[in-house]
Amino acid sequence: MTNWPDGYGLKAFEELDSTNEEARRLAAAGEPGPLWLTTTRQTSGRGRRGRSWEMVEGNLAATLLIRPARDSREWPQLSFVAAIAAADMAAHFAPGSRIAVKWPNDVLADGRKLAGILLESAGDALAIGIGVNLKAHPMDTEFPAISLPALGAKPPSPGDALGLLARGFAGWYDTWCASGFSPVRDAWLARAAGLGARIRARLPDAERTGIFEGMDANGALLLNDGNQTRAITAGEVFFG
Repeated sequence: MTNWPDGYGLKAFEELDSTNEEARRLAAAGEPGPLWLTTTRQTSGRGRRGRSWEMVEGNLAATLLIRPARDSREWPQLSFVAAIAAADMAAHFAPGSRIAVKWPNDVLADGRKLAGILLESAGDALAIGIGVNLKAHPMDTEFPAISLPALGAKPPSPGDALGLLARGFAGWYDTWCASGFSPVRDAWLARAAGLGARIRARLPDAERTGIFEGMDANGALLLNDGNQTRAITAGEVFFG
């Protein structure tokens, strides 16, 4: 793989239960990272809130095991770093499509989900899992999904996609380490879907609608319900 980012390792597998689970096992065994893990087949992939993540051969399933250089309270901000890198990768392979990021950690193409990101604790390290529908997409998801062929784009090999993703992440990670969240926040908002529009936010204990006004300095979504602007730290966003 050409132009692999300096300082990042890579382990490729034929089959795993989950790249995030393998990252957690390696972290427990003392792997220092940063290390990318990828697999051809994933038997027990998962997304946010414990949902399963369907893995079709030819799609990308990858996890970065990393011990971030900033305070652990800031680590959730790396979901936005990953989203920017994944969005830029998608734009490279599907230049004719509308690529956007959806709070908190999805990548959309023409309004449908192309990629998802899952951050999980790995002891004193972090596992950043990324799944991308390079070749195929599920048909029965609550939020509609899409793949590169459905966009009329030729799917790259998972290795080529991961190379571009890893380089993009490394660049934005260096920015985050040096300058904090502010430039990452600005870059994410520049790619944000639904900014300034009415959205529906499904929270753990309620559902709220309002205008998506932006994102605060910590990564919370700012939702104006007509009476006040609320900072939402966890939930799912739907449009329209």
